[in-house]
Order: sequence, then structure tokens, then C-alpha cells
Amino acid sequence: MHRKELLQLLDRHQTRFMDETANVKRTRAFVEAHGDCFDRSLWPGHVTGSAWVVNPARDHVLLLHHGKHGQWFQPGGHADGDADILRVSLRETSEETGLDPSHVRLVSGAIFDVDVHTIPASIRGPQHQHYDIRFLVEMDDDIPIPGSDESNDIQWVPLHAVTRFNNNLSTYRMVEKTRHFRPWD
Repeated sequence: MHRKELLQLLDRHQTRFMDETANVKRTRAFVEAHGDCFDRSLWPGHVTGSAWVVNPARDHVLLLHHGKHGQWFQPGGHADGDADILRVSLRETSEETGLDPSHVRLVSGAIFDVDVHTIPASIRGPQHQHYDIRFLVEMDDDIPIPGSDESNDIQWVPLHAVTRFNNNLSTYRMVEKTRHFRPWD
């Protein structure tokens, strides 16, 4: 995948959420302006990939307590120069859960959600933006999930309780999308 493929995915993505519509426009403009948008050393910001992991019944979501940020998030991370953001999302999910990739099933190759959020300055670098491209994946909730050293904890959270763990607007959006998800969309 090259920037062109990501731009095509963004063009096809439709949302009923006004804030996400703005995120798509901002992300599109950023990707068009920066040939190195997948490189984490680009300090205005960079494209990241993550996965909203649901169980087969779609009534639980897998959340990780992020070691560096001390908050609950879905699995995801830096592209590190890889322009195939879907591959990045799946790779990060496998790495952060500690599961073989065969346990991570892509529900759709279409974008599930787009978020733009600020990462505060730290010893790792200055404040910058993450243009996060999210995909919907499914994982069995009856297998042990070993996790990785990047997370303090990993839990299957009932869909109705997700916002108790993370009450960001983008998390709320993904919960709402999960409630209304139709596989033929």
C-alpha cells in the first residue's frame, strides 16, 4: 500500500459522526502534504494504525492498559514507514496481544474509524499528532491472551462498560458503531 491506497480508503470511508468527518478531512490533507506520513520521525505527526477488537458475539471489546500512557486503548501503533496501514493494524494487534496472527480475523478491509489525537511531549519527542486509521477485527474471547511488555493489563470489556475504561469521544464512536454494525456495510 502506498499513500494512494490510504487516500482511496479515506475516500470510501463514510461516517455519520461530524467530528470523524473532520478527522477524515484533516488526515487526507496531512497524507497528501507529507510523502513520509508513515514515518514516526515526522514530528508534526504521522499515520498510525489500530484495531477495534471485538469478540464474535460483538458484546465485548479487547482493551489494553497502555504502559507508556497509563490509559486503556485498543491495540495499535506506529507504521514505522510501512504504507500498508491495514497490515500495520493487524501486526500491532498480534504483537500487543501476544497472539499468533491466525487468531486475529479481519472483519472488513474498509476503515472502521479515523481519529486525530495529540500525543504530549515526552522524552521520546515533541508534542505531535497521530492520524490513527482503525480497522474492525474479531478475536475469540475464550482463548488466553498473554499480552506484551507494552501493556500493564489486557481485558475483554463488556461493550456497555467500555466508556468506563476510556471515555474519549473516539471510543464512544467505536462503541456506537459496534452496536449498529451490519456485516454487509
